[in-house]
Amino acid sequence: MTDTPATLVAQRAFAEAPRWHEGRLWFSDVISLQVFSAAEDGSDLRLEATVPGEPAGIDWLPDGRLVVVSRQERRLMRREHDGTLVVHGDLQGHAIGFCNEVLVDRQGRAYVGNFGFDLDQRGPLGPSVIHRVDLDGTVTQVAEDLWFPNGCVLTPDGVFLVAETFGNRVSAFDLTEDGRLVGRRTWAAWGALPTATTLDEALSEFVVEPDGMCMDAEGALWIADLASARLLRVLEGGRVVDSVDAGMTPFSAALGGADGHTMFICAAPYFDDLERRGRLLSEVLSVRVPVPVAGASSPTLVGDGA
Repeated sequence: MTDTPATLVAQRAFAEAPRWHEGRLWFSDVISLQVFSAAEDGSDLRLEATVPGEPAGIDWLPDGRLVVVSRQERRLMRREHDGTLVVHGDLQGHAIGFCNEVLVDRQGRAYVGNFGFDLDQRGPLGPSVIHRVDLDGTVTQVAEDLWFPNGCVLTPDGVFLVAETFGNRVSAFDLTEDGRLVGRRTWAAWGALPTATTLDEALSEFVVEPDGMCMDAEGALWIADLASARLLRVLEGGRVVDSVDAGMTPFSAALGGADGHTMFICAAPYFDDLERRGRLLSEVLSVRVPVPVAGASSPTLVGDGA
């Protein structure tokens, strides 16, 4: 079992989507509408963007511009070089429920998931889709029948992995040169798809609830599991070979740091969003792991929590 994490950044409303980028740790604070960066030890905290509609997943275009999911507004926002925030892709009319995660490929195409149902109002549970946002803002559906698509990873050999939080599985696709997701198969599964029609009824059916995740140099995934409230190190096929107790529910994780051996974890008590408002109980944690991050060309992306 890997060591107990230490707190880097405390008193956040709902820290999410950690990223290691250009020598700094980045993350969203969903409820406060802010995106921050910090030094590896949590010092030098900087406000990088204020995002209406609640920031979720973040990534960068090839030219260095930041893109941020505005989950309630169902838009992908872009921070220009002068710091202004503009709409990069409008997913209103496309996304089923709030948007959450984003992954940008080497050509600058962004892949955005969404909840698939009204989570806040506990609407009928159902599958969702992933959309691709091209550099010109064009929105195209590229995958379907995903049960709450969440954390995403692009492997060094071009395999697109997506955690299905309410599907008991991680699915894999081949990412084509023209931006399509093809050849779908199961990378890991821990149980059947839910049969219940509401989330509250389905909770007992979830063996593992994979949320945010990242890949290490041996091809294993560190997965934030809502069901066990632990970080699980998982091999292809679903076998768990290590775990981390974050002390509260982990919603996302990223590998990075100066030597690639630090795992950054966003964690919070398992409240719904209404309960989180006004309660600064979320934290960004760090823990050292034996196997470093996968190659720098493979994004280590995580998801927005349920």
